[in-house]
Amino acid sequence: VQLQASGGGLVQAGGSLRLSCAASGRTFSMYGMGWFRQAPGKERDFVAAISRLRSTYYADSVKGRFTISRDNAKNTVYLQMNSLKPEDAAVYYCAAVHSGGGAYNSTAQSSYHVWGQGTLVTVSS
Repeated sequence: VQLQASGGGLVQAGGSLRLSCAASGRTFSMYGMGWFRQAPGKERDFVAAISRLRSTYYADSVKGRFTISRDNAKNTVYLQMNSLKPEDAAVYYCAAVHSGGGAYNSTAQSSYHVWGQGTLVTVSS
């Protein structure tokens, strides 16, 4: 599978954006999907994940503001981001892990073996 992230842009604090990650291939439904972000000068951090069975996981910093979802018919995972804060500004990356490999830690970057190219989110205060 290959991943293409989109939807980033400039938004004012308090605003919303929806990121999309389109996957190629016919086995998208077998993949767990995650979103990670990296701010300038910082490490890449976990944001949200959704399993093949649609279980969802969130970083504490985004709980209640971000929602991850997937549309297997469109081979796409989404990240709806509301009430954006300046500290949410980062390059957002989507990632995929094939669920056939057994149990995995949804929040760990090392679990994911396919990564998209990233999309930049800028939040003005």
